[in-house]
Amino acid sequence: MRKKQRHGWGTGDQAEQHYLVQPRTLAGGGDIRHVSEFLRASGWRDKSRTGGPLHMESPDRTLRVAYDPYVLPGGWTIHGRAEGPNGEWTAQLGMQTPVEIIAGLTDALTRPRTAHAPNVWAPLEEQEWDMRFEGANYMATSPDGTAWMQYHQSTDGSAMWWTGAKDKQGNGWAAHFTPNTPMHLMQAFSTELAGPEPVMRPRGHFPLSAQIRTWSVSVKPSQLSAWQQARITAARASTWARNSVKGSRPRATAPPYTPAGGIRTRR
Repeated sequence: MRKKQRHGWGTGDQAEQHYLVQPRTLAGGGDIRHVSEFLRASGWRDKSRTGGPLHMESPDRTLRVAYDPYVLPGGWTIHGRAEGPNGEWTAQLGMQTPVEIIAGLTDALTRPRTAHAPNVWAPLEEQEWDMRFEGANYMATSPDGTAWMQYHQSTDGSAMWWTGAKDKQGNGWAAHFTPNTPMHLMQAFSTELAGPEPVMRPRGHFPLSAQIRTWSVSVKPSQLSAWQQARITAARASTWARNSVKGSRPRATAPPYTPAGGIRTRR
């Protein structure tokens, strides 16, 4: 798997054929380092075993991101843990979920939450997705009908977010999120899900589908490396800025009070 992952990242600098693929939802999985290297640059720990699945953990150990292609059906698992009865949440996404869409969620894990109230559906509305109720469920479908997002409520009262993409040949992926997944993370995910920009894939690394459009481009490995390095640099700069702010804050609590005459101990 690691040899495949390094496609287009070699030391040579001869131009290679790549393709811009649209819609991005049907572009295939892509290089998982788009996700993992950003997390690593943001201070996350790489807990992966040599030759095994990817396993990343946040600095405070409350968040985990894993990718396992060795089991069926395989794919991504993202888990969060916080205090409170509804503190734990989980997202599971299929192997063919594009890494650019995965990164919408995982990049947001590294950033502080904003004060603005999140709206999961707003990015989809902006891209003119069809929004509607289907019974107790609320559904959004992309203009070409290949991608969807749904807040699904079952008759037993359980609920989940359900999303994915599929073409007429059966290529695609599906994902589901527990209902208590933080809304700002769901909005970050839906923003990338609805993104109109194409994504780049090496030749032979995207599905053959009558419902995608492709444009051939020649790209040098040095260009790919520079684009990835710019993303990593941005993650490091953002992490450094946040840590600097934390380190410069005054102490919020006073030092422990010591009575005159020293500390007394009971025997």
